[in-house]
Amino acid sequence: MDVKRILKNLDWWLVAAVVLLLGCGLGLIDSATHSFAVSTGKAWHVQRQSMFMAFGLLLVTASFAFDYRMLKNYASRLYIFNVVLLIAVMLFGHSQLGAQRWIQIGSLSFQPSEFAKVFLIICLATFMDKRIEWLENFKDYLPVFAYIFVPFILVMRQPDLGTSLTFIAILVGMIFVSGFKYKWFFRLGVLFVALLPVFWLILKDYQKNRIRVFLNPELDPFGSGYHVIQSKIAIGSGGLLGKGWLAGTQSQLNFLPENHTDFIFAVAGEEFGFIGTAFIIILYAIIIWRGIAIALDADDNFGTLLAVGVTSMFMFHVMVNIGMTAGIMPVTGVPLPFLSYGVSSLTTNLMLVALLLNIKVRKQNLQF
Repeated sequence: MDVKRILKNLDWWLVAAVVLLLGCGLGLIDSATHSFAVSTGKAWHVQRQSMFMAFGLLLVTASFAFDYRMLKNYASRLYIFNVVLLIAVMLFGHSQLGAQRWIQIGSLSFQPSEFAKVFLIICLATFMDKRIEWLENFKDYLPVFAYIFVPFILVMRQPDLGTSLTFIAILVGMIFVSGFKYKWFFRLGVLFVALLPVFWLILKDYQKNRIRVFLNPELDPFGSGYHVIQSKIAIGSGGLLGKGWLAGTQSQLNFLPENHTDFIFAVAGEEFGFIGTAFIIILYAIIIWRGIAIALDADDNFGTLLAVGVTSMFMFHVMVNIGMTAGIMPVTGVPLPFLSYGVSSLTTNLMLVALLLNIKVRKQNLQF
């Protein structure tokens, strides 16, 4: 492996943005779990996140030894493995926070639906790459829709609405670059609106409550609306410069629930203010910009589809998470990439960054 050539052709904008977000994430997780660390004498969350961060960065480094095009050879097996893993969650998974999404192996707990995003991007990109020349009419896309149906339903059954919607975001990004016509998007949008009453009937009660609370947080201020209300208070109280690290009252006094996972952006808003959150959003904008650039510059359709799938996932997660903490989107449990605590999510995100970097490096025609 020619290390010098890899370093020369690496997408340093993308690397810098990810590294800075990882650093911010550790600082925010440390702050959000500070009271826990003080009471127990152990910074367990920070230590665990740091350990898997190091593991993820090793995966990124090791990924340069492989050509991303080799993934096409394993797509069928990855799809089957993904489905089997999601079925295993239904049969043997354990529940947490009202959902059965985790598999416990000894002391290690992981969330298969997070890794399902990586598998779906690889498998769907392979599936569409083989058919890209025949995707001309709407009916030609029906096999593509059917391809994601099984993992989509299995994730919905957990239930995990956030990941299910992420699958849709990935699909939309990929079919868009493959030539899916605007009029078809419009018709699907009309169909979606028409089917909203049906979707409402299949939602769980807590999911319905989240939508009601999104429309009116004061409807249940001490129940479903509590998260959003406290999050908006935290962000608003940060002002321009914030209260300072470890000085946020909403997070330090544990008024803000799930402050180290889904609502970590509210911690950033309270402690670092508008300036700090704007800096974080700029870093995400850089990741999305570089993802789009890598997709447009890829050597092959498979690389383009992979990069678009990864970028669509990051874009969706950032928009939905920040939107829900600000009260302009329903609470869906979608983590904020690189900032939220969660080793499954962190490992998944770093694997996807490795894909983007690999596509960029291979564009330079490096020899291994």
